[in-house]
Amino acid sequence: MHETERHTVILSAVQDRPFASVTDLCGLTGASEATIRRDIATLHMEKKLRRVRGGAEAIAPPQFVGLAGRTFAVNEAIRIDEKQSIAQAAAELCEDGDPIIINGGTTTFQMVHPLANRRMQVFTNSFPIAEHLLKHSKNTVMLPGGAIYREQNIILSPFENDVSRNFYARRMFMGAQGIGPLGLMEGDPLLIQAEEKLMGQADELVVLVDSSKFESRSSLVLCPLDRIDVVITDAGISDRAAAMLEAAEIKLIVAERNAAAETGST
Repeated sequence: MHETERHTVILSAVQDRPFASVTDLCGLTGASEATIRRDIATLHMEKKLRRVRGGAEAIAPPQFVGLAGRTFAVNEAIRIDEKQSIAQAAAELCEDGDPIIINGGTTTFQMVHPLANRRMQVFTNSFPIAEHLLKHSKNTVMLPGGAIYREQNIILSPFENDVSRNFYARRMFMGAQGIGPLGLMEGDPLLIQAEEKLMGQADELVVLVDSSKFESRSSLVLCPLDRIDVVITDAGISDRAAAMLEAAEIKLIVAERNAAAETGST
């Protein structure tokens, strides 16, 4: 990750929470502690954040604490090549006329590009997905009612009458915070509540996760493995994780890196 990208991730992280530790920022960027400390010092001198013991904090911390987990802006810059390839493979499962649900997330967001030339019925709780498809495609787009959570760029409602119960989908595409033997994991109860409603409206559940998510864990389980029909991931998936999916009778699709990603990495 280049310096400019690291700075963007660091600034987004400190806006999302009262304090971001050096360890947390190393995990987000893949950079060493020494590099992160230099980045924090630079951003502190530029008065873009405040350097504190063990990490950094925002100059003006947010008054409203959003959902648990990293923000959309932070996640968007992480493992972008893998996300694009996974999203391309997901879009290849779709046919014109299909009613589908796309749950909010940075991996599912990458589906908007291959779906630009399609004509489908798309129900999404993602504000950026809806906006992009409205501007750059002929797909029919539906949104649920609810509040827009700026940090994750999704629309969530605790109420039953949010329109989602009125939409039937051939497939639902979603990401996750982690996936393991207990099932699909998320980090926030409100996210789980919203996703459970959407999952009930789809015949098939397709999970889009890069290979790092097989090592991630959360305290909240969204659904067991036997609820998942298809998992799309990248070539970094371990033999152990692949065997876990096979034992659960989940179809595994390993997305090949696209030409653009290969070119950009050389």
